[in-house]
Amino acid sequence: MHQLRKSSDRGTADHGWLRSFHSFSFADYYDPGFMNWGNLRVINEDRVAPGMGFGTHSHRDMEIISYVLTGELAHKDSLGNVKTIPPGDIQRMSAGSGVTHSEFNHSKTEETHFLQIWIQPSRRGIAPSYEQRVVNEQDKRGRLLKVAGPVGKGGLVDLNADATIYSGLFNASEHAEMGIAFGRKVYVHLVRGDISINGTALSAGDALLISEETRLHLKDGRNAEVLVFDLSPT
Repeated sequence: MHQLRKSSDRGTADHGWLRSFHSFSFADYYDPGFMNWGNLRVINEDRVAPGMGFGTHSHRDMEIISYVLTGELAHKDSLGNVKTIPPGDIQRMSAGSGVTHSEFNHSKTEETHFLQIWIQPSRRGIAPSYEQRVVNEQDKRGRLLKVAGPVGKGGLVDLNADATIYSGLFNASEHAEMGIAFGRKVYVHLVRGDISINGTALSAGDALLISEETRLHLKDGRNAEVLVFDLSPT
């Protein structure tokens, strides 16, 4: 069973310096039918204007992942991390018992376009932590690369959550398959391009919510970049 969620059906917000699409209920956008999918709580597609950003604010008990598409995102937090996240990197911050941070676009001319992802953790009150890794583009060409996964399960970054994130690039004849374990939920977010997933055509910003299926089939990509989430059902 799967459900197509079109890009145009997402919630939107325009704050001038920040334009966002919300895949799930967030801030002033509320849709009781899209509160989460399994333990995936937030996917915000954000565009931050030059010289603007999110001032210092707090989080707790959430796994927060940043996936930059264009531009750069400057990160500073109460753990002492001062980092720049370019396209191609994946960043994970475990808010745990509490952390404060800020995120800025310091460019004077270029917009920062990125995905902000929140996943509910397996345990509350853990020590906050930070991790950032380079994702080699060639490693995700024509395949699904595990970029994040539960601690000790081989992702490029560790998640304190029962969730795995895969990233892939597909064009022309490139294709991939992935098994889905019994009881798991899968969420596919098409970052850009076009692709067919389990027989359903997706365009940039679309998502496919999958349950009670055993395999994922990706084919017919046209400059497609996808994120696949293998999720706990609750």
